[in-house]
Amino acid sequence: MTTSPDPDPNNTPGLEPGGGVRPGDTPPGESSTHGLSHREPTPPRWGNAVTIALAIIVTLAVLAVIIVVVVRMITVI
Repeated sequence: MTTSPDPDPNNTPGLEPGGGVRPGDTPPGESSTHGLSHREPTPPRWGNAVTIALAIIVTLAVLAVIIVVVVRMITVI
């Protein structure tokens, strides 16, 4: 059986002219995305702290390399 995700307003019972529904009626169903069937697990909070710590370590390492290169260039001159 094939159904249309969007019913034809001319063939849908309960619709008033202009596509509205009468007070108390339920509007016709339309295609939609339903929610998940189960709760998603909450990701661990330590992941954010690890990411920030790694970013700080990498930044400090890059700054250290830049400082060493600049100091060596100054001492060569």
